[in-house]
Amino acid sequence: MLYDNHGRPLEYVRLAVTDRCNLRCFYCMPAEGIQYLPKRELLTYEEMERVVAILAGLGVRKVRLTGGEPFVRRDLVPFIERLSQIEGIHDISLTTNGVLTAPHIPELVRLGIRTVNLSLDTLDRTRFARITRRDELPAVMDTFFALLSAGIRVKINAVVMDGQNTEDLVPLAELTRELPVDVRFIEEMPFNGGSHDAVLLPWNHVRIREHLSQHFPGLHAIPTDAGATATEYAIPGHMGTVGIIAAYSRTFCGTCNRIRLTAEGGLKTCLYDQGVLDVRALLRNGSTDSEIREALVSAFQHRAANGFEAEQRRPLHQLSFESMSTIGG
Repeated sequence: MLYDNHGRPLEYVRLAVTDRCNLRCFYCMPAEGIQYLPKRELLTYEEMERVVAILAGLGVRKVRLTGGEPFVRRDLVPFIERLSQIEGIHDISLTTNGVLTAPHIPELVRLGIRTVNLSLDTLDRTRFARITRRDELPAVMDTFFALLSAGIRVKINAVVMDGQNTEDLVPLAELTRELPVDVRFIEEMPFNGGSHDAVLLPWNHVRIREHLSQHFPGLHAIPTDAGATATEYAIPGHMGTVGIIAAYSRTFCGTCNRIRLTAEGGLKTCLYDQGVLDVRALLRNGSTDSEIREALVSAFQHRAANGFEAEQRRPLHQLSFESMSTIGG
């Protein structure tokens, strides 16, 4: 088992396979999008496989593929198959917006993908088009039901935004009544590529819970897995569960077991840091696996205690205004 300098196990890597996305969610990037990296600056699949194999040797057991939107990058499914063959990797999952996912579901089943996180902030087509700047809700819902039909566990991720989709909290939670789905409500974060100022967070995790409790009086907390970011709740009579992720309040940092590798090969040991190691440079400058392993372990031993400390370590204490699309969801 791999541990950081605060005694937290590190067993989960979020791997961004691309910075590109086919949606333009306003809380993630400006309307015109972001300046995407040239292809040569992205890690190749072979480079990603090498890093994952090194991490697996250190104790990482779970890989979540993110983007951008993972299915925008060509040949994703063959890459997943190769990852699944790395010794020590026991769990591969995906985060997707669902627009391009449906045709690949049979292959995901064949490869043993058990969980897919589906980004879905509203069930209203007009609001969906306003938030994402694309009219793609029907395609997303097709993916949602196809995943359920295939027996893949679906976790819906909904970012809660004041004045944008708070009327969707109850309809989204209602999905759990008849469907075995986990709906997680996420505090809005400032990773928007400069598309708007940092939020004051009128809808924090406390208000979200209170709002849900008013509509579902039997809402009650249930046990969660070690390292879980969501506080999970059951509603009597519902097949699924709801969860609340205090991503901006950062209440779960004490048990965080995950690291991130950006599409350009930057290691982030906290979502709120600016990147603590240029893994791409190590890969392309001839470093051996042993040297890369030593550099990774060194970075893990200087990990911030929480997201607030990580943010304070950033140059000039600047707020984190990158696009979430560039740092792996």
